[in-house]
Parts: sequence; C-alpha cells; structure tokens
Amino acid sequence: MVALTETATAVIRRLLAGNSNGATGLRIMVEQGGCAGLQYKLGLDKTAHADDHVYDFDGVRIFVDPYTRPIIDEMTVDFVDDVEQSGFVFDNPRAGATCSCGKSFAS
Repeated sequence: MVALTETATAVIRRLLAGNSNGATGLRIMVEQGGCAGLQYKLGLDKTAHADDHVYDFDGVRIFVDPYTRPIIDEMTVDFVDDVEQSGFVFDNPRAGATCSCGKSFAS
C-alpha cells in the first residue's frame, strides 16, 4: 500500500482543483533512468487505466500501474517546502541505493 501524508494529500487536492484538463487523480510511475537506474514520474491523469491499482485518500485518487506497484509498495509520499527543497519526497523502503541528488534509486 502507498501512503500519502496530510501535506501531500492537500497539495495534490489543490493541483487537481486548479487543473483545467479534467484530471481526476495523480499517476505515480517508476521508469528507467537517472543515476541509480530508476526514477519516479508524477503526472495528473484524467482516468485510471483498466489494469491500474487506484488508491483513495479522502477523495484524492492515486493511479499506479502494475509495473510500478510492487516497486513502491509501502512507500510514503510527502511534500516539503522549505529553504533547502520544495516538492514531493518519497520514503520507499524498497529502494536499495539512491543517487546523491535523491532523484533516482535502485530497487
């Protein structure tokens, strides 16, 4: 199961409310790339695909494809906005090594 912090849920809710493309949820994907081999990709999406797993956090929907789901199982998504960084951060116990910039990981 993927978890969202209250802060991440509130940010995603604002993004969905402010979008003009009819998005109904946030898609979380893992793709090949980055220094360590895998990287997270996020994007607003209109609908879930037939084989997606859909998580619901108080009305905020997260879409996860079958490839990504086992890689991010038990991950917590947070949002930080401070002097050092601003954006979504991922606490993924399934991530082995991460690169020094923190943008990619190995499973």
